[in-house]
Amino acid sequence: MAIKRIFSAGGIVLRKVDDEVKVLLTQHSGHKGWEFPKGHIEIGESSEQAALREVEEESGVKAEVLEKAGDIEYFYFDSGERVLKKVTYYLMKYLSEGEATTAYEVSDMVWLPLGEVDDKLTYKGTKEV
Repeated sequence: MAIKRIFSAGGIVLRKVDDEVKVLLTQHSGHKGWEFPKGHIEIGESSEQAALREVEEESGVKAEVLEKAGDIEYFYFDSGERVLKKVTYYLMKYLSEGEATTAYEVSDMVWLPLGEVDDKLTYKGTKEV
C-alpha cells in the first residue's frame, strides 16, 4: 500500500498574562481534539514561515519564533489512503492580535497556564513536544 506524506508546521505560543505564562491551544472543528495550532506547509514556504502563518490564520495571533521545539510523526487514514504526517513545532512568543482567516478550522481556543497544558492536549505525540 502506498503511503502519502504530508508536511505541516505549527506553533507553541507563549504569552505572559499577569506574571503568569500561558500557552495557546486550539480545538479542531472536525475531530474536536485539542492541540497547538498547525497546518500544511505551502510550496516555497519554510516550516518556520508556515508555522507563523498557520498560527495567525487559525487563531488570529501574531507571533515570533523563538526556537524549534521538535517534530512529531503519525499515521492516519484519509479516504482509504494511508497518510504519514510530519509536524514541526516552534516555540513562539505572542506579539499581538492578527486576523484569523481560517477560523472555521477551529471550534474553540484557550490560553492555559503551563501546568494545565498537558491535561488538555488530546494526542500523545503533541504532549511529548
